Order: sequence, then C-alpha cells, then structure tokens
Amino acid sequence: MTELLLVLNAGSSSLKFAVFETAGEPWPVRARGQVEGIGTAPRMSASDGSGAEIPTHATPSSIRDARAALTHVADWLRSSFGGGRVVGVGHRVVHGGARYAGPVRVTPEVMAALRELVPLAPLHQPYNLAAIEAVTERLPAVPQVACFDTSFHRGQSELAELVPLPEDIRRRGVQRYGFHGLSYEYIASVLPQVAPSIARGRVIVAHLGSGASLCALREGKSVECTFGFTALDGLCMGTRPGALDPGVVLYLFQELELKPKDVEAILYKKSGLLGISGASNDMRDLLKSSEPKAKLAVDYFIYQAAKQAGALAAVLGGIDGLVFTAGIGENSVEIRERLAKACAWLGIELDPDANAGNATRISSAKSEVSAWRIPTNEELMIARHTGQALGLKAAVPGRSTYI
Repeated sequence: MTELLLVLNAGSSSLKFAVFETAGEPWPVRARGQVEGIGTAPRMSASDGSGAEIPTHATPSSIRDARAALTHVADWLRSSFGGGRVVGVGHRVVHGGARYAGPVRVTPEVMAALRELVPLAPLHQPYNLAAIEAVTERLPAVPQVACFDTSFHRGQSELAELVPLPEDIRRRGVQRYGFHGLSYEYIASVLPQVAPSIARGRVIVAHLGSGASLCALREGKSVECTFGFTALDGLCMGTRPGALDPGVVLYLFQELELKPKDVEAILYKKSGLLGISGASNDMRDLLKSSEPKAKLAVDYFIYQAAKQAGALAAVLGGIDGLVFTAGIGENSVEIRERLAKACAWLGIELDPDANAGNATRISSAKSEVSAWRIPTNEELMIARHTGQALGLKAAVPGRSTYI
C-alpha cells in the first residue's frame, strides 16, 4: 500500500495542501493545490508533481470554514489516491512562541500552548489550529506535526530579539520572533544549488505577498527580520500596516475610544494597501488602477520595502545578493524592477529582459550585487520537517522542486 504524507497550510480564506509519496528518494509530489475563496466563492484547484492540472470535484458553495474545506479535499484525495495510507500530516503554524524552537509532534498539551498564542497571530493561528483539530477528528490515529514560521529565526542575537520594555514584561515572552520562517528556510536551503556565489554570504530575501517581510541571511542563517513580536511589524502589507508608531495605537484607544476588537480589526484587516487605496488589498488590482490612491499605495509599499532593505543592509554590513520570492516577488515584474531601482545604491542593477522573462537570475552581468527570483516552497519545507519529526524513511523530499 502506498504511504502518503499530507501537508496542510490553512488560512482564513484558503486551504493549501500537498501530498507526498514517502517511497523512494526524493519523495515524489503526488498532488498539490488549494481551496480558495472559503466563505465567499470557494474554488478548488490541483496539479500533479510536474505542474499539470488535475481534475477536481465541483466545489460546493456551502464550504464556509477550514473544516468543510478539509472534508472536501479529503473526499477528493480518497477518490484520487484510494489505495494510499496517510502516515503523517504536517501543518504550517504561524506562531510557536518562546517555547517551540523547532517542529513538534502535536499533543493535547502542545495544542493548549498554541491556543495561548492566538492573540499574537489572530489572522493565522486560529485557522492553523482548526485544521489540526479537523484532522484529529477524521484521522485520530495519524500523527501530526506543527511546523512554525517563527522557528527559523530562533538563534538570532539577543539584540535582534530584544523588545526594549521592562524586564517583568519581557519575561512573559515579549520579544521579537520573526515570521515567514518556513519560506526563508526553504530559500536558504536551495541557495547553494541556485545561487552558490551568494549562498554563504550576506543576502536579503524579500518575501513579498499579501503578507510581506524581508529577512537578512548570513551564511544561510537568519540574522534579522522585519517582523517582530507579531506579524504586524515591518513592511506595509495587504491589510496590515507594518511598522507603526505605538502612539497611534494609544490614540485609537484613548482619543477615539475604540474597543480592543475594533483596534485589532483595523490593524489586521483594514490597513496596509487596502487602507491606503480604499479599494483593494491585491497588488495586481492596484497596479492596473489609474486611481491616485491606488498609485499611492503602491508607492508606499516600494518606499517602505526599500527603507527596510537599507536597514537590513546596515545590519549585515553590506549585501551580496537580493532574492525575490512569494506571490508578488515571484510574479510582479514591475514591483521587482521598482524595488531594485530604489535599492540601486546598494549596487543592484537588473537585467530588464531577464526580469521581464521571470528568469532565475535577474541582475545584469555588471551588477555589483546579484538579484534573483526564486519561487518559495513552504509545503516542501513542512514535509521535510514532518518526515524528520516522525522518523520516516527518506525524510528529505526533492531538493530541486523550486524549478
């Protein structure tokens, strides 16, 4: 019987999944896909290991949450891979807090600890945990592993992790954690293959998507990240403001007399690109728009990203390479071009044709600092961690699936 490893990445409106066959080395990808538009207009799509589309079941409009989406995916998997046995499930969990510095097998005690972190990641953590609970209900005997977006950044210097508040508050776990770690860890793992000239050097990775951040790598390890205690800090994002004067939050409470839930909604769901443009949190929509506020939102996104890149370059003492990844970073020729131009002072010069063609190396031959476009693969990183945590044979799936 074929043994399968299932990877789940659950969000508020989407459920991404990947199925790996745990035979042979490297592990082949049997299927990957997602259910998006959960709660509004759900739609499922899937592809095989080569990227070819796989037919899926009609997606019912009744899918309102992650549990219903998982049921739909499970039914499809059963009909498509009926002879297979699921031997483990790996999950992306955004926040591991101070307790978890690496992947951990899920137990009731682990779940209780992760629920305590929901206030630190309300846009992600509840949905990550809901997926774990849904699998427990359907497959109670199958082991599950939580893989954290914070883990890759653990081990940064004391200065990088420090939040300058009184010690009694810091003892309660108030520190800078950093996020998007699974994505950054994957990029660091493939740099020796894709860009060996910079793999052991000073690299800034730009994970640009609806959630956006920058990470400074030295010798493949995280040195600094624009995210901090929560996923609100750093860059302007789709609906999150990024770096914000704490006095603004005090103003919302003290002068506008808003309630905590209202402030939370503003910071997580109504700010960022959406807040500036008043129209959309989708960079594709904003780039197409001729509205002044849409242009302002894009300009601000570039401005902040360039500013933060300069700060990370200062931390690294200069840079050897810049890597673009995630939805915007991988797909937007214009955003890559504009951000590279804003960072030209660092020694970056793009090759316009390579950038327009979505090549892997997109910098010119004379560029002092090389620039790269490398698709991320968080699902593969989760599979690696899950296989290793469960002691599965050949626990390192294919290393070249970024191509």
